[in-house]
Amino acid sequence: MLALGLVLNTLGIGLFCWAIFALAVYALPFFVALSIAMTALQSGADLIAALLIATAGGALTLVLGQVAVAITRSLALRIAIATAFAIPAAVAGYHVVFAVSEIGVSSLAWREVFACLGAVCIGVTSWTRLIVPAETRPFEPGGAVESPS
Repeated sequence: MLALGLVLNTLGIGLFCWAIFALAVYALPFFVALSIAMTALQSGADLIAALLIATAGGALTLVLGQVAVAITRSLALRIAIATAFAIPAAVAGYHVVFAVSEIGVSSLAWREVFACLGAVCIGVTSWTRLIVPAETRPFEPGGAVESPS
């Protein structure tokens, strides 16, 4: 029974880590949506309207960011946009790893070290998920790419 508990615990932690890395790109749109929802609620909108406006704002942020990275030719602008998405992911990653490390690490200094490492890993993952698809193939007018002979 103890072995089954250890296996299921390991699988659960692995699934949780996978979810953190898979959802890292969506940290900025989530923060934008949350800010829009709070502003809408404070300005007098009801809950359904605030949720609809927030969902539209978060989706628009994600789509505009991915389209901007995909169509821009300037490497500096791509890096700036990807960094704007990576910083909130790194902040979220820091807080998640800091909270999860409380389970097995008693030293506050080591929890900080693990949280900083987690923030770097999750921020870099988010950054590369936005940058790498944009660098697959150069755009050629007419859709044809000439192959070297």
